[in-house]
Amino acid sequence: LGSTIVSDRGGVAEELEATPQRRRRFVDLTPLRRSPAFARLWIGQSISGIGAQLTVTGIGLQIYDITQSTLAVGLLGATTLVPMMVAGVWGGMLVDAFDRRTVAILASIVGWVAIIGLVIASVWDDGLVASGARAEVWPFYVIAAVIAVSTTIGAAARSAVIPRLMPADLVSRAAALNGIGFGLQLTIGPALAGVLIATVGFPITFMVDAVLFTAGFIGVIGLPKLPPLGEVAKPGLQSLRDGFDFLRRAPNIRMSFIVDIVAMTLGRPYVLLPAIGAIVIGGGSITVGVLTASAAIGTFLASLFSGPVAHVNRHGVAISRAIMVYGGFVALFGVVVLAVQTGWFGTGGESLDTVVWPALVLACIALAGTGAADEISAIFRSTMLLTAAPDEMRGRLQGVFMVVVAGGPRVGDVYAGVAATLVALWFPPLLGGFAIIGIIAVLVRIQGTFLAYDARDPQP
Repeated sequence: LGSTIVSDRGGVAEELEATPQRRRRFVDLTPLRRSPAFARLWIGQSISGIGAQLTVTGIGLQIYDITQSTLAVGLLGATTLVPMMVAGVWGGMLVDAFDRRTVAILASIVGWVAIIGLVIASVWDDGLVASGARAEVWPFYVIAAVIAVSTTIGAAARSAVIPRLMPADLVSRAAALNGIGFGLQLTIGPALAGVLIATVGFPITFMVDAVLFTAGFIGVIGLPKLPPLGEVAKPGLQSLRDGFDFLRRAPNIRMSFIVDIVAMTLGRPYVLLPAIGAIVIGGGSITVGVLTASAAIGTFLASLFSGPVAHVNRHGVAISRAIMVYGGFVALFGVVVLAVQTGWFGTGGESLDTVVWPALVLACIALAGTGAADEISAIFRSTMLLTAAPDEMRGRLQGVFMVVVAGGPRVGDVYAGVAATLVALWFPPLLGGFAIIGIIAVLVRIQGTFLAYDARDPQP
């Protein structure tokens, strides 16, 4: 007991204390203490991520302010999806081919320049308003696409470095800490955007993001040099082919992608919230904000009480159960909407001035549950990806992961919108929630190695 073990992970020397682990309830801060580089990266990303969410909200509001068109705002997601997917695949190859610190720094610089461009475009629009005109909207789409590309590549690089900064047994705890940061970003960023836009306007709001962005840049600068460890794969078609060949031979990692796609495609009710707030539960935009924040709070709380994840080794079992619980909460949300629309809660909710309070409380609980369950799944999926995959493949697999993360919710929005239009608002979450439970149960039975996955002997 108390003896010191010295290991070397790609040139980064670590001292690991061989002491018995104490079970804990709250999030484990050991990764922050053990790896100062990860601590700087986590703090910087948590702060700059608030600014990123601020800008995501602000760009949509700016486009609506210029066009007065909901369709124009909806096109924002479409114009960023393809660049994000391309950036995920290509950026992953860059992460595997070059020093990961360098890739992260360059991506950060491009993102910061794009944000400055957004400030300039917003100032230009303000100047035109004074003369009775408005700016063209296309520059905002272009800038949003550039920001999406830089964010995707930067995220792939930052995720791929984590196993090089700490021992494998701390990766799940690092993922839980990232969940706390993400929960805070989703909670604070959009709310701060609303306040700033209402009080000081769009240009200063985007400038706040530019200032907060420097925290993330400092965190990336503080990383050690992280060159490729194995054979360097030159970015190109062969590198991409090698990545997908590996994924075909990695059933557990592949299944972690598939189950996430199922959950995000069938269990994303957020596109329905404006209508639910306007004509079902009532309360309008305030209700939409409360419901959206509930999911973020669930994410934060799951990460806050993530201490036990360090003692869970059957990651496949944990992922499948978390996603099935996610499906259950999605179905509960559908039941709440159905109950209001069929009069189970009495009358009310058909206008912005009335709120069906019992339904709002239950809907908040349901969405908080989805946020918590999704975060538990994300912790173990990220850990599996980072520990089971060899270092020379982590960048490309992180790129595929970013494509899954970006594409699944967009497809889910289409499913929810079409199903709600054809049937009713309650139909997509109710059907989707039960479908998630059934499909996951079948998939993990077909791919038996996923349930047998053991973190003590990680196999891709």
